[in-house]
Amino acid sequence: MTRPRIVLAMVSALRQARGTLVRGWAHPRLRWPKRIATGLVGCLLLAVLASGISLRLLYAGDPGPGTQTRGRDAVWLGHAWVDGRNGDAELRELARRVRGTGIRDLYVHAGPLEHDGTLPDGRCPKAGWLLKAVHRELPGVRVQAWLGDVLDTEGPTGLSLADGANRTRIVASARQVLDAGFDGVHFDLEPLHSEDRAYLALLDALHTLTRARHAPLSVAAHQIDPLPALHSVAGFLTGHPKWWSQSYFGQVARRVDQIAVMSYDTSMPLERLYGGYVAQQTALALEVTPPTTDLLMGLPGYHTNNFGRHAWAETVPAAVRGARLGLGREDHRRERFGLALYVDFAATDEDWAAYREGWGSRETG
Repeated sequence: MTRPRIVLAMVSALRQARGTLVRGWAHPRLRWPKRIATGLVGCLLLAVLASGISLRLLYAGDPGPGTQTRGRDAVWLGHAWVDGRNGDAELRELARRVRGTGIRDLYVHAGPLEHDGTLPDGRCPKAGWLLKAVHRELPGVRVQAWLGDVLDTEGPTGLSLADGANRTRIVASARQVLDAGFDGVHFDLEPLHSEDRAYLALLDALHTLTRARHAPLSVAAHQIDPLPALHSVAGFLTGHPKWWSQSYFGQVARRVDQIAVMSYDTSMPLERLYGGYVAQQTALALEVTPPTTDLLMGLPGYHTNNFGRHAWAETVPAAVRGARLGLGREDHRRERFGLALYVDFAATDEDWAAYREGWGSRETG
């Protein structure tokens, strides 16, 4: 299916250009005459306008039949579940919210990793209690250890995936949480630049481990270029590529059992534009995710406001509707597809209700 691939994140480029104007064209990479730079900003404004029209069209129409939960959904859970802050009362509330939905996986924050890839003992003193309680109260629901760290890709410190010894220690950390009884392992390493070959090598090593343990390997993924090579443009202008190329997303998806797109923090100013963006991201991801890999689209169950996110625009109802639209247009029969709510300690009753009502229910277990 042919779909417009408009530059959706020209907002970021526009911000960069506007900053250059304010600083008197002092950006080291953009030292053009004011006349040329002003023309560039004008072009960017037109691109943003065209992008908005395209996204609004992508959000139009009704989700097709069969675009409801497949029982492969997930929710990210905070560290309070494994350090003792949450107990039986909180578990009963979580079970109430999860029962009857399509949630099959809980990504429980068990890190962070150290910058050398190790996971210190004592990070999860209550993991045993949580695993037993979830398996008792929510049979069929898996508890995956959510591990991550800040990478050194955009700063002087952080975890370096280029270091083979670090990758070996990350695999050992994954083995550590599986030995502790977790049903699988979910990685979120950021900021992870497109075409990072060291990350692919890490996934190959991790999958060898998890496959032997009959445990799922899951990752959180960056968004896909709305326009081919947009990540390169963003990297040149801002030093933060943000997106992955579609081909790189596919390479990652082929190396894991489950890939969850972090389809939030988009800078979209309006709810309908955000929903159209999620619809496009869903279709782009479906094109390159193999049918043997679970593809999940993230839902923004948190409510902060900053330049990268506007809570009035990035809503759970818009994300659910956008994902359904993208699924219906691209591959409505796709079985290995779901939604993932981020994050339990910030999601409201309204967020949970929007997920249930918009995506449907299915008994787990």
